[in-house]
Amino acid sequence: MPNFDTGHYFLTTLAPIKNGSTRDGRGVVVSYQQNLRMELGVLPTALQSPATVKIGVNSPFSRNRQTHLCRFMVMDDVIYNGRTRTSTLKNSILGRDPIQPQEIDRLNRAYLMFSADIDAVENEGDPLPETLDEEAQDRVRDRYARRLWDTMEDDLRRIYSNCEGFDKVEDADGFARYIKRCQVETTMPFNDYWISPPKLNNLPALPILAVVGIPLVLTVLGLLFWLFGAENLPILGWAAGKTAFFGAIISAIAIFAAYQFVMWLGNKPMPPGELADLPSVLKSLYTQQHFSEFSISMQGKSDAEIHEAFGAYVEAHDPLNTLAPSQSPGVISSAHDGGTVR
Repeated sequence: MPNFDTGHYFLTTLAPIKNGSTRDGRGVVVSYQQNLRMELGVLPTALQSPATVKIGVNSPFSRNRQTHLCRFMVMDDVIYNGRTRTSTLKNSILGRDPIQPQEIDRLNRAYLMFSADIDAVENEGDPLPETLDEEAQDRVRDRYARRLWDTMEDDLRRIYSNCEGFDKVEDADGFARYIKRCQVETTMPFNDYWISPPKLNNLPALPILAVVGIPLVLTVLGLLFWLFGAENLPILGWAAGKTAFFGAIISAIAIFAAYQFVMWLGNKPMPPGELADLPSVLKSLYTQQHFSEFSISMQGKSDAEIHEAFGAYVEAHDPLNTLAPSQSPGVISSAHDGGTVR
């Protein structure tokens, strides 16, 4: 589940930043980390606010229709969460120093973190899968990395040239291998776009309790009767000692099986939300905007005029086609210049 959930793939990578210095675009000697920060500082963001719309340069990630959200971040070090709590009473009894230094997690260097929430598909517009094995997840990741290279190679070169190991990357396949090497497991994915409550994997508590509880109760009864000198259990007639022995074995197996089942159920990915793929989200925004305009323009029209105009609207906007016409990625409205895909 960590990297894959709700039909989405959650990619997290950490690329080690080079030590030493380089020259920036003006020829000034700067550290690789500072040069990277400057490159990220001028990387265009999506056209989602008046300020960014005024600039008019969209994010390079808008050149694909698979990226829902993504982020670059320079990690100098991990956050110190404070000392691990200890028991004052226990320290006093054992004679421990309550302010004894504790180990602190540190990074061995600065890293460039990249995280992205993408549709877990190999081709843009494919339906979101409910399950994906590890091999299929790897194909999604590699295909996405190649798509990024094909659509924003220059941006990636300016950014990742400040990172260790990127000098050997020459093409899309090489970048896919580099992303694979830098990937770390995503342990807390986030989800959105729920139109209706998701169908969660419910835990069958009563059956699990029965499977574990019955042999456990028999084990305890058999042990008690055996300790008090009774040879057999009343009603059942089973030998008390054997019931306790075999009951303990069955109880251990049942507890282990129940634990494995609970962990398996917890690791099952949540099902994809209805119309939660990026092309469907963009098409929904596009339809919302254009149908609102259509509804306003039809005020006061006759039934015949509305019927004829609606037919023209359906033909022009093709509501069932999620790929085109639609809203472009990275824009807040398809009314913006270049905001419509056809």
